[in-house]
Amino acid sequence: MQQLTSAGNQLVNDLSYRYNLSTDAVTHMLIAVNQGGGSMAQFSCPELGGSGQWMRGGMTMVGDMFNHGLKMTVDNLCNELSNALANIQVFPVIPRGAPGSNQWWPADLGQPFSSGAQNSTRYAIFPRRLAVEVNGQVTVYDTLDNNIGGVSQQQGGNNALTFSSQYGTIAVSSLPIVSGPGIAPAPQTNFLAPEPPVVNAPQESNLEMPIPPVEQNSRQSMGNPSSANADLGAGMSSSAIIDLIGKLAQLREAGALTDAEFNAKKVELLSRL
Repeated sequence: MQQLTSAGNQLVNDLSYRYNLSTDAVTHMLIAVNQGGGSMAQFSCPELGGSGQWMRGGMTMVGDMFNHGLKMTVDNLCNELSNALANIQVFPVIPRGAPGSNQWWPADLGQPFSSGAQNSTRYAIFPRRLAVEVNGQVTVYDTLDNNIGGVSQQQGGNNALTFSSQYGTIAVSSLPIVSGPGIAPAPQTNFLAPEPPVVNAPQESNLEMPIPPVEQNSRQSMGNPSSANADLGAGMSSSAIIDLIGKLAQLREAGALTDAEFNAKKVELLSRL
């Protein structure tokens, strides 16, 4: 439990009575508002609807989003806590730069131009420096030439942080560390390896083997008719034999075969049908 001054204990007891809340709930909200610099808070309190957020100016979110009475309770409570933090010493004085201090960053950084908190993480932005506190451990980063516009914590239960700059959204863990332990990068959750490219096997050709040139067979038959009669048309289909007879007729018309040779070959081929 966070240590409080006597004034801080009196504040908690008074607010607990007036808002009908436990002292633990009020203390939890007091710490949340304090971590948010008095202007914002992120909390997880069962008595106040579970997880929620508050920001000075009227932006209040609670787990029971349609419970307007609960929203008003949270808003009024946080405003009173914020005013108390600005006017009374609620927490014991902690040396500047020590864990638990409102000025938890190293003293040599001076005053930040922006700061905030999310869950167990606090951050403060300085010229060329970003200080981040996670569970009491402070790391200072070199922001290089980035103009940081905001720091956000990744959802999913880890402490991975990102910030927005003129170059887009960048992981805090990618910055050079000036001092401190650093923050581990977000774990890799994409374990799907790319599938190997599919190589289509070559399809078998459906083309038929070409028929040997008729001219070569016809010349062989002219030199050796008996050999031509033995080979010509062997193993051929009926349609192929008819086509071959047509080609022989063209050779006869061209003068490559005589009528006798053509008739002899035609009779031989017809006998194979």
